[in-house]
Amino acid sequence: VQLQASGGGLVQAGGSLRLSCAVSGSFSRINNMGWYRQALGKQREWVASIIRSGTPSYADSVKGRFTISRDSAKNTLYLQMGSVKPEDTAVYYCYVDPLGRARDWGQGTQVTVSS
Repeated sequence: VQLQASGGGLVQAGGSLRLSCAVSGSFSRINNMGWYRQALGKQREWVASIIRSGTPSYADSVKGRFTISRDSAKNTLYLQMGSVKPEDTAVYYCYVDPLGRARDWGQGTQVTVSS
C-alpha cells in the first residue's frame, strides 16, 4: 500500500488545517489507520487513529481539537486540525495497517504553527 500525505503548511496559532492521506489500496483490505507526528529533536508520537469499525482515538494533547476521518470512496484519510498551537509544529505521518501485513507509512507533511 502506498500513501501520499498532503495539506501541511504554515498556519497561525488558533487556526485550522486539514491534512490528507491518499491511500493506493482499497480500505476493505486495511485494518487500522492513523497519524503520528515528529517534532524536531523529539521522538515520533502517536496523534490519532481510526479502527476498522470507524471508532476514532486521540492523544490527550490533541483531543477536542483534532478530528480524524476517512472517505472510503476516495480512499483518503484525513486529519482536521483546529485551535492549533505552536507545539503542534511537526512533520505529520499517516499510516495504515493492512490486513495480515506490516504497517505502511506515508512520506510526511510539515505543519508549522506560528505564535
